[in-house]
Amino acid sequence: MDCDDCLERLYPYLDRELAAGELEQVRRHLDDCHGCDRTYLLERLFLERVKGSATADVAPPAVRERLILRLRHDVHGGS
Repeated sequence: MDCDDCLERLYPYLDRELAAGELEQVRRHLDDCHGCDRTYLLERLFLERVKGSATADVAPPAVRERLILRLRHDVHGGS
């Protein structure tokens, strides 16, 4: 699995919508690829914060952008 394949399956992976074999392939790629793993962490944090916000399931685009910038700051340690 390359990075494009992994990132294409990232949301289904996060939602546990992939077959067992695909889940394992994505997990192995994330274990080996720092770049994809960072993207996974960012997206996982984003989904956790949206789900915990007690708002609609889909954030407005402006809110999503602000949250993504904040999460990137948190994940990258302020860099």
